[in-house]
Amino acid sequence: MLPGVTITKGCPKMDLLTTLEAGIKMLILFGGLMGAAAYLVLVERWVAAWIQDRLGPNRAGLPLTRWRLFGLGQPIADGGKFIFKEEFTPSHVEKLLYFLAPVVSLTAAVGVFAVVPFGEVEILGYRLRLVVAPGVDIGLLYIIAVSGLGVLGVLLGGWASNNKYSLFGGLRSAAQLLSYEIPLGLALLGMVLAVGSLRLEEIVLWQAQSGLWNIFWQPLGFSLFFLAAFAEAGRLPFDMAEAEQELVGGYHTEYSGMKLMMYMVAEYLHMILASFLLVLVFFGGWHFWGLSGNEPVVSWPTALLRVVILLAKVLVVIWFFMVARWSWPRFRFDQIMHLAWYVLIPVGLVYVVGAAVLAEYGAGWAARMGLTPALFMAAANWTLFFVVWAVVAWLAPAHYDNRPLAGPIRPQAPTPETVP
Repeated sequence: MLPGVTITKGCPKMDLLTTLEAGIKMLILFGGLMGAAAYLVLVERWVAAWIQDRLGPNRAGLPLTRWRLFGLGQPIADGGKFIFKEEFTPSHVEKLLYFLAPVVSLTAAVGVFAVVPFGEVEILGYRLRLVVAPGVDIGLLYIIAVSGLGVLGVLLGGWASNNKYSLFGGLRSAAQLLSYEIPLGLALLGMVLAVGSLRLEEIVLWQAQSGLWNIFWQPLGFSLFFLAAFAEAGRLPFDMAEAEQELVGGYHTEYSGMKLMMYMVAEYLHMILASFLLVLVFFGGWHFWGLSGNEPVVSWPTALLRVVILLAKVLVVIWFFMVARWSWPRFRFDQIMHLAWYVLIPVGLVYVVGAAVLAEYGAGWAARMGLTPALFMAAANWTLFFVVWAVVAWLAPAHYDNRPLAGPIRPQAPTPETVP
């Protein structure tokens, strides 16, 4: 605590300090997220150019100068275009819901980061938690609940546009996101059973103190969460809500200007959130062997190093999201729904049952076999992973079956090319 400050209930000094701390955290978080969303668009355009063997944005630099700076001024130019573009509103839309929909999407996308932690640091005897809302015991539950509100913005925007393409995009998005929230929740539930906490800080601390990240302990949970998070982000190959080749622009076809920018920023924030959750839950968060330590509270140099490690991991995951978008073709809608309901949800139920059994009886079984609990748990989880993988592969054979068709082959009618 600060020198001379006594922590008591209703203390005016402490209330003022807490309010000031929360306000500064919110400003830093909001500014960082908006800047990240703007410049990640530039990075993705560079990645797309690299994959397609062409040049990306490299000319826009500082405004009113000739300094190009490798195209780093492109987000500024794009943002200015959105700000000064005419706010056109079609006459056939439901205006109240039409204006409300992008606000709902952006609010849900930003609000979910309130419980995303960056560690704890002690400065001058004051314990500072690097999270906007510290001490939330239901952090994972809060993330699932608030991020799920984003689908309301998409659905409202599609319906209020009074456009059939927008309506199709909103319905597709609602079906897809609600379906993939089930395996996403099952994957997180398995991790909660293994760790015993819903707080992201304790999940990271558990990985740091054990010395192994959860991806090495829970490969099946990671696979479930990775696929479900990919679909929840709504990007290729899961961008059924937009699908430009089929729906023009999907749920935001009738939007332009700042309203469209709010939708686009919300989409990028969903990708950033999915990357943060993957890193925090399965890749050790800010932990790295020999560098970050495993103490809950550290000095400011170590805390700064932890923030750098966490952001570096998140950027690697975001880079994979971008490469996947420009490398894989879009799935059909029925294939996406089939993957959720016939593959991921049954596998998720098996995973949760297995995690519950191991959490209850795993330590006793390991003692009877003369093994350490960590070794037994890792072996059991990897065994479950390979068994589930083999069963899914056996029940869902590949579509490129080249065996000859059964039954007689009907002769084909002659074509002009085959007639001598």
